[in-house]
This record gives sequence, C-alpha cells and structure tokens, in this order.
Amino acid sequence: MPNRKPRSLGSFIAGFKMAVTKRINLLQGTPRVPIWQRNYYEHIIRNEAALYKIREYVQTNPISWNTDQLHPHNPSKW
Repeated sequence: MPNRKPRSLGSFIAGFKMAVTKRINLLQGTPRVPIWQRNYYEHIIRNEAALYKIREYVQTNPISWNTDQLHPHNPSKW
C-alpha cells in the first residue's frame, strides 16, 4: 500500500474501503475477495450542466451494468 499522509482524504478513503471490504467479506464468507473497482476518475463539477450530467449518470449507471465492458462476465475491449 502506498504511503499516505495521516488524516488526509486519501488515507480516510483507504481506511473506509478497507473496513467495508472486510465487513462484506466477513458477512459473505469470502475472505480476501476484492470489492472495489480498480481505478477511478476524479472530475471537478464546474457548473449546473455538468452536475446534471453526473447526476443522470449516477442514476442510470446501475441499469446498464449488465452490458458494461467492465462487468466481469462481459468480454473486455482491453
């Protein structure tokens, strides 16, 4: 794990993800199974139009998950 500055946002997020992963795997009886998608993109919301597009994406994304290229059961383009 990379060194993170204590009490930083990155450190907080890493701790949160670690705790959630451990809890989910404990409940499901699946030790050491990854939960989080690797890599992500940060985006600065600069105006109302951008905020609207992001909200729309968040609301509709679960609907299209089964056909998404990142879904583990679909062949990847990469």
